[in-house]
Amino acid sequence: MGNTVAREDFEWVYTDQPHADRRKEILAKHPEIKALMKPDYNLIWVVVLMVLAQLTAFYLVKDLDWKWVIFWAYVFGSCVSHSMTLAIHEISHNSAFGNSKAMWNRWFGIFANLPLGVPYSISFKRYHMDHHRYLGGDGIDVDIPTNFEGWFFCTRFRKFIWIVLQPFFYAIRPLCINPKPITRLEVINLLAQLSFDVVIYYLLGVKSTFYMLAGSVLGLGLHPISGHFIAEHYMFLKGHETYSYYGPLNLLTFNVGYHNEHHDFPNIPGKSLPLVKKIAAEYYDNLPQYNSWIKVLYDFVMDDTISPYSRMKRQLKGEVKQD
Repeated sequence: MGNTVAREDFEWVYTDQPHADRRKEILAKHPEIKALMKPDYNLIWVVVLMVLAQLTAFYLVKDLDWKWVIFWAYVFGSCVSHSMTLAIHEISHNSAFGNSKAMWNRWFGIFANLPLGVPYSISFKRYHMDHHRYLGGDGIDVDIPTNFEGWFFCTRFRKFIWIVLQPFFYAIRPLCINPKPITRLEVINLLAQLSFDVVIYYLLGVKSTFYMLAGSVLGLGLHPISGHFIAEHYMFLKGHETYSYYGPLNLLTFNVGYHNEHHDFPNIPGKSLPLVKKIAAEYYDNLPQYNSWIKVLYDFVMDDTISPYSRMKRQLKGEVKQD
C-alpha cells in the first residue's frame, strides 16, 4: 500500500493546447455549432430552485440529532453544494445572462454562492478564465497541483488523503502558484457571504450552519462527483490532456463531464454540449473517455503510475493576459 509512484515531475510539453485548433477545424466543418453559442436562461431558474432547496434543508436540519445532520450533509447537502459549484462554473462563462450582461452574471454568481457558506464565485471566475486561455501554463493555471503535492502525495494512502483534502488544496493553491490583488467584487462576495452565514447562524443555529459548511467540504472531497476533478485533465494515457465523461452524473453537474467539448467551446452552455458531441461526433467519439467517476477515483489511488504529477505542463511564452 505504500509503494512510491514512478513519476517524479510533471509531463512538460512544448506544443500548444489542442482545443483552439480543433475548435477552428470543427467550426469550418460544422458552422451550425455557432447557433449554440447563446445563454441558457433555464440555468437561472435551476439555480434559484437549488438555493431554495438548500434554504429548506437548513431549516429542516436545525433540530435533528447530530448524526442525522452529518448524514444529510453528506447524502444531500454535498450533492447540491458540488452541483452549485458547477452552476457557478457555468455562470463564470456568462451562460446565465450572456456576454452582453457580464455584470449580471457576476451578481448572480454571488447569489448562487450563498448556500455554499464560503466565498468562491468571483475568485473562481478570475482563475478559471486563465485555465482556459493557458491550459497547463506554469505559474498561471492553478488547476495544476503544486510541486509539493506531486512530491508528497505519492503513495496510495497519501493519494487517498489528497482526494479527501481537495477543497483545501483548491483553496490555497492560487495563493501559492498565482496570487492576485483582491478586487472590489471579491470583497463584495466576501461580505455578502459572511452576512448570509451570520444570518443563518442567528436564525437557525449551529446545526444548520454546520450542515451548510460540511456539505461543501464533503461534496468537494471524497465524493463520487469529485471524480471530475481528476477525470478532466490527469494524464491516464500519455499524450492525452483532456478527457470527457459521459456517465449519468452529468445530470447533476451541468454536463461538466463533456470536458473536451467544453474546452473546445467554452462559450457554449453545458446544456448544449451533448449536441456539440453529436454534431461533431467524428472528433469526439474516438478520444479517450470515461463512464464512471468512481472508477476514476479508484484508479487514481490504486495505479502506482498516476499521481498529482500526472499533468501536462507548459512554459508560457510571450505576453500573458490574466483577469
